[in-house]
Amino acid sequence: MYQKFQATQIFTGTELLEDQLVLITQKDGTIEALVGIEEAGEDIQNFEGIISPGFVNAHCHLELSHMKGMIPVHSGLQEFVKQIVALRKVEEHIVEEAIIAAENEMYQNGIVAVGDICNTLDTLSQKQKHKLAYYSFVELYDLDPTRSYDKINAGIKMQEAFEQNCVRASLVPHAPYSVSFNLWKLLSNHFGAHTITMHNQETMDENEFFEKKTGSFLGMYERTNVSLDFFEATGLSSLQSVLPYFKKAASSILVHNSFTSKEDIKAVQKEMPNSFWCLCPNANQYIEQTMPPIDLLRTNNAEIVIGTDSYASNWSLNMIDEIKTIQKHNPSIPLAEMLGWASINGARALQMEKGLGSFEKGKKPGIVLIKGADTNGLLSKTSSAQRLI
Repeated sequence: MYQKFQATQIFTGTELLEDQLVLITQKDGTIEALVGIEEAGEDIQNFEGIISPGFVNAHCHLELSHMKGMIPVHSGLQEFVKQIVALRKVEEHIVEEAIIAAENEMYQNGIVAVGDICNTLDTLSQKQKHKLAYYSFVELYDLDPTRSYDKINAGIKMQEAFEQNCVRASLVPHAPYSVSFNLWKLLSNHFGAHTITMHNQETMDENEFFEKKTGSFLGMYERTNVSLDFFEATGLSSLQSVLPYFKKAASSILVHNSFTSKEDIKAVQKEMPNSFWCLCPNANQYIEQTMPPIDLLRTNNAEIVIGTDSYASNWSLNMIDEIKTIQKHNPSIPLAEMLGWASINGARALQMEKGLGSFEKGKKPGIVLIKGADTNGLLSKTSSAQRLI
């Protein structure tokens, strides 16, 4: 028994094709073929819009879903981080209900896989139902070098708990500014064949701290009673300062990148050719009112993916909403290119491209209907995406 889909356009994962083509799948959604309408036979379902493979959300914090609307917009990164810590202390059932609701939202709007940041095991019970595919990034941070072994051991236990329930997981650093060099050394020994991820260069102050050991980050550490006696300025950007450790991973996802330079991009491409640059534009707007340097990334042939970040820093967990924001600031980028970021590139970044990301025979990537794009490929405020399979 086959299912047959025709739409105004079909995005295959790599290219946007016009109508008169029919996508054929097995009953369970496994891709069978993409054929001309004259070969497809009967019982074709017709849709207005674009049919696309399911989306891959390359960066999310599902465990923070209960924080929706709690942190004021434009608070700045340091205030945002401060509030995150305080808002974690809520009743377990509130966290659980918010996780379920957030996952359902992602499912309905066409997300099939998520790169999810984890500081706890709060998401485990939902992930083991396998409604979506997850790569759980067990995030570690600590600037006290004496606690590095304790942090690693706790992280390994979390990683094992996910993996025992068939959820892919790896140990990852939070950000350059929140991980001691001691912890970096230990972490890098566990990267191996994994994908790792890291919050990267969200503010100018992050680079200033590494280059000169000056700026507002000093005040942040002082408020949290962190001694920086061990830290010496590197004279390099934050990203280039930690690249000797970071490059030991098989694949990486750098997230936000608001203040990444051409030199940073080139350094990563030289040392880590299998790297992806994750755009979370709505979170950047929510926290710092910034946008990542998308033109710079594209000009330098960076591999781009898209994430929603969390409900602590976003109004929705919807990949189409992220593409709308990108398009608002960069209207010349072809829709097909951005859909590739949201599908096949994301699948590659999470090492899930064998089953997800494109309409190739034998894959089971999910099928999404995108409504509301005009003939020039521009989305409107009312454009939406919904899961068909």
